[in-house]
Amino acid sequence: MAVIKSKKFILRPFKRGDEASLLKNINNRKIAKNTLAILYPYKPKYARFWIKHNLKLNREKNKEKINFAIDVNGEVIGGIGFKNIKGHRAEIGYWLGEKYWGQGITTSALKKITEYGFNKLKLRRLEIGIFPFNKASMRVAEKAGYQYEGRLKKFVLKDKKLVDSLLFAKVR
Repeated sequence: MAVIKSKKFILRPFKRGDEASLLKNINNRKIAKNTLAILYPYKPKYARFWIKHNLKLNREKNKEKINFAIDVNGEVIGGIGFKNIKGHRAEIGYWLGEKYWGQGITTSALKKITEYGFNKLKLRRLEIGIFPFNKASMRVAEKAGYQYEGRLKKFVLKDKKLVDSLLFAKVR
């Protein structure tokens, strides 16, 4: 799997030893509220599972998911990746530790991963689903060149409730 470098961070595969920094930066009620699959409290067993799961994903030949750790000085401060890679399209999801919010890291990571999706994976359409209350994530998507395409009513199950998702996409 690729390693993608920027001035502020590295996008790299998750690896053994990432559990402690992953747990430290992801275990946040605000992150869980704004993402579909991250739980709060985020327990050490979840971090162990996530690392093991990604090590397995990285060995697969036909990838439907690719996840990158956002690494600063050897510490996992966030994550970004593709899911449902099918044919010409994929979905992107991301999160960042609260300590690092407002520094342009997520926008830059999204730009890098978008470039990777189009150039290396040869995708033609990338999508991001964002909760209507997550204004910061909408700004990240827009700054990375994604356009709002519409509201998907009662599209996802979050905390045992059906909630809307806003669809942002970028095409090539």
